Amino acid sequence: MADAHPSIGGLPLVLGGNVFGWTCDRDQSFVVLDAFYEAGGRMIDSAEVYSAWVPGNKGGESEALIGEWMESRGVRGDILVGTKTGLGPGEGKLKPEAVSAALDASLERLRSDYVDLYYAHRDDPTTPLDEAVEAYDAALKSGKAREIGASNYEADRLTAILDKAAQMGATSFTVLQPEYNLVARGNYEGALQALCVARGIAVMPYFALAAGFLSGKYASEADWEGNARAGMLAGAAANGGWDVLATVREVAAELGTRPAHVAISWQLQQPGIAAPIASATSVEQLADLVAAVSLKLEPAQIERLNAAGQ
Repeated sequence: MADAHPSIGGLPLVLGGNVFGWTCDRDQSFVVLDAFYEAGGRMIDSAEVYSAWVPGNKGGESEALIGEWMESRGVRGDILVGTKTGLGPGEGKLKPEAVSAALDASLERLRSDYVDLYYAHRDDPTTPLDEAVEAYDAALKSGKAREIGASNYEADRLTAILDKAAQMGATSFTVLQPEYNLVARGNYEGALQALCVARGIAVMPYFALAAGFLSGKYASEADWEGNARAGMLAGAAANGGWDVLATVREVAAELGTRPAHVAISWQLQQPGIAAPIASATSVEQLADLVAAVSLKLEPAQIERLNAAGQ
């Protein structure tokens, strides 16, 4: 497990903002954000595209709600916000002019003159590496971004952009945000994990609970019928997901705790992990997340969970 990254604050948990403006309306988003702050949480994750997939939305709704909340509560100086660009269609998404314009738009929605962590939301092979390096180095030098990171990069491409930044004498990514949890391990474990550990890159995985599948509240696919995340949940259940969840439940029962606590604790005890990113749509869900970060699993329990996911 990595040491807690300085960007996170005291609680090794990042609140996922993808639900704000989607499954969590303005008033409930504020309730969850208030509870997160009161629990000691200080870092929130968002993106310019959250939540463009919702009918009637255009993207930026999450950032706008977070910005309104920070301003109304007077907490911008306490809160660390991460956001992203580069996921949408089209070429050249990580070119300097595209990144600069996207960052300015995000800052306007966030009602801030800086973002604490700015990600490339995904690799863009249509943007030359030197231009992508220049784009994010410029964001840092302008003061509009205080740290930069990558999301959804494969090991070879992350290595390439880190090396290009070193050649150019530029600052490069210090944080990685991959998909990673007990039922989705292939994107991170292996070469990418080894790279992050070797180079000291802090890893903050998204979908820590596999869209809620690892919370243990579902017993069959019928339980999520009509759920906005039904497709994601079905994906989590595929390829042995139910077997993994059964082991998570067994360990939780042994410890007298909840499956969500076990799943997040397992993740926090993996090499390179600085903090999981997980969302909540209620105070009760948030309390589960906060409680999870203090749970420590025994090595034998981690081995059982590892084996269940193979």
